Amino acid sequence: MLEKQAWLHKKHDALRRALLAEPRGYADLCGAVLTEPISPGAHAGLLFMHNDGYSPLSGHAVIAATTIALERDLLMPGGDGRTIVYDTPAGIIRAVATRGGDRVERVAFVNLPSFVLAGGVVVKLGSRHVRADVAFGGAFFAIVDSEAAGVPIARSHLHELRRTGMAIKDAIEAARPVVHPLAAGHSGLHGTVFTGPPHGAGADLRGVTVFADSQIDPSPGGCGLAAVMAVVDAMGLLGGDRPFVQEGMLGTRFEARVVRRTTVGELEAIVPEISGEAWITGEHTFFLDDRDPLL
Repeated sequence: MLEKQAWLHKKHDALRRALLAEPRGYADLCGAVLTEPISPGAHAGLLFMHNDGYSPLSGHAVIAATTIALERDLLMPGGDGRTIVYDTPAGIIRAVATRGGDRVERVAFVNLPSFVLAGGVVVKLGSRHVRADVAFGGAFFAIVDSEAAGVPIARSHLHELRRTGMAIKDAIEAARPVVHPLAAGHSGLHGTVFTGPPHGAGADLRGVTVFADSQIDPSPGGCGLAAVMAVVDAMGLLGGDRPFVQEGMLGTRFEARVVRRTTVGELEAIVPEISGEAWITGEHTFFLDDRDPLL
């Protein structure tokens, strides 16, 4: 899948730019591409795109792609009619849909082992000294308390979130290596997850991810949520009696639970299952013209 991703980048990156950037897209849009599978038992490959390139994994894209694939009969699921197994650049991901007639009501997927690589990393932001936890949830993220960073998780503060999130990411990468203990291909910070108190009852945290080229993820987060769970678990605050619920900037929610515990090298890790909802908003035909100055 990494070879497929590299081929797409080399041969057809103009397609990513055309679909995700203005005037067809916008700065915070993500994309997913279904491919032929590479593993026995997999139904499809899945590649992930953002405003600055490609991601090894995107949790909310898995939920969206599964919803589209099943509701539009793009893929034939497993014998239960609900399960799709994807090859991704990060590894094999199994997604299971809850269906109500022709509608996919919810999708759950088991993520990669998630763990804290470094806790309490100090980052200087102007006059502030902010602590960040570096955690892996399919990619590496800096997990930061939004109040400590002085930036509310609100749409009215998008500029500050983008600027501060990238400053934290750049500062940590300049100060220390960020490399997966068992997979050197997973290296570098994918972004920063700001966390804060939820706005609605029943949620545990509110979170927003800043990644790629200052891109905002308005969803509750997939990989970022897994990284947050690893941090909360390392603090001894992750209860096992109910799902962990994270609220996104738009008020939507993902639920997560620990499927099992394991280790990654010498580090304690959790294997989370993340679930959420997606809705098809349209079917589009895009026209690409070589004469278009914006392509």
